Amino acid sequence: MRILIVEDEKKTANYLKKGLLENGYVVDVAEDGEDGLHLATTGDYDLVILDIMLPERDGWSIITEIRRAGRQTPVLFLTARDSVADRVKGLEMGADDYLVKPFAFSELLARVRSILRRGPARQPEVLKIADLELDLVKHKASRAGQRLDLTPKEFALLSLLVRRAGEALSRTLIAEQVWDMNFDSDNNVIDVAIRRLRRKMDDPYARKLVHTVRGVGYVLEER
Repeated sequence: MRILIVEDEKKTANYLKKGLLENGYVVDVAEDGEDGLHLATTGDYDLVILDIMLPERDGWSIITEIRRAGRQTPVLFLTARDSVADRVKGLEMGADDYLVKPFAFSELLARVRSILRRGPARQPEVLKIADLELDLVKHKASRAGQRLDLTPKEFALLSLLVRRAGEALSRTLIAEQVWDMNFDSDNNVIDVAIRRLRRKMDDPYARKLVHTVRGVGYVLEER
């Protein structure tokens, strides 16, 4: 699942991004209101985490434009403005939740998961291909009814492959989407990660789902 953070405090933005990446989400960050609005109205996000006090354009106007554009992307306000009036205003403007700084990351993560569970979902919460099941909200994967013990990165990698099943994904795209880094041809992190994932979700089973596409990358599909 993709999350957009619109936050001008770099320390807070980096803290949020690191924590969400470790929990298997794909994360983009905008440092001012104009960039945040552009990404929120043109990108395909499952959630926007939005500060109110931002350069260029404040969070109030951003959520107004998001809703005016017909987008129902869930919005979580994350702000130092802690008055009851501000909370009520945020919710009445179409926010799905409102969390005041300072905050515990565990609480933010619980709220993120709660919002994503109730939608609006552009895709099913549980994705299935062959005997593989992936619960995107609970971050659980199973094969033939057996739970797969995956790390957060392995889950993020598998969810990318499943969401784009049948499509050959390049190592560059995988690196950008899962590791949030530019791919270095001398770095075999993608191949190592695929090998570890296969060991857990393919090797014990007769039917293999992850396949190498020579000269391109990898694809998950039933053959």
